[in-house]
Amino acid sequence: MTSPVLSVTDLVVARGGRSVIDGLSLTVSAGEVYALLGGNGAGKSTLLFAILGLLRRSGGTVTVGGHDPAVAPDEVRRVAAYLPENVALYDHLTAVENVRYFLDLAEEKRSLAELDAAFEAVKLDAAAQRRRVGDFSKGMRQKTAIALAILRKTPVLLLDEPTSGLDPAATKDFHDLVLALRQQGTAVLMVTHDLFGAAEIADRVGVLQNGVMGRTWSAGPEPQRFDIQALHRSYAGREEA
Repeated sequence: MTSPVLSVTDLVVARGGRSVIDGLSLTVSAGEVYALLGGNGAGKSTLLFAILGLLRRSGGTVTVGGHDPAVAPDEVRRVAAYLPENVALYDHLTAVENVRYFLDLAEEKRSLAELDAAFEAVKLDAAAQRRRVGDFSKGMRQKTAIALAILRKTPVLLLDEPTSGLDPAATKDFHDLVLALRQQGTAVLMVTHDLFGAAEIADRVGVLQNGVMGRTWSAGPEPQRFDIQALHRSYAGREEA
């Protein structure tokens, strides 16, 4: 692996008088997918918000593409694309119009050919691209957001429960897209409930429990890249001492 593009060291984030993240450390390198498993309230979304500079940290360090979100949040958001669980798009605009609008906000210009290539990569057909997204399924909204992430060409991609509510076919398409971005050298941090999806595409898997990092695993050779039973025991908090 190359040197980390995303580095979190001894991170502490306090909210409401308690530490939601308590001494967490992780790194993600270019061309690596890191999946962080955790249940509701484990601190997964809080971690992503701290990485983006949307929440103040109480301790530790964070760098994204060499930038500290506490010092240069705008720079961090230029080098990191964020895909939330519920994608915020303008329902009255088409998929193409949404993508163009957000690219304009980021002051990034892309050609029509680049837009077509991004939508082709996410398998959103031409007719759908010109429909208002208010009529879209969750999977189609995710595809629109991923097309935007592709066009942003950021070195870091942050995913918050990206396959929640997707059917199996849409989930497979999404995983294929993440792996394609990985091949292009993107560093991907995915926080998720989906143990099996994480095991399918991640290079490393960590388990977050009550704001504290538990065990981590690195993928082994195919066909079974991870010990699913061990992952499940740790995720469920039933790991043997």
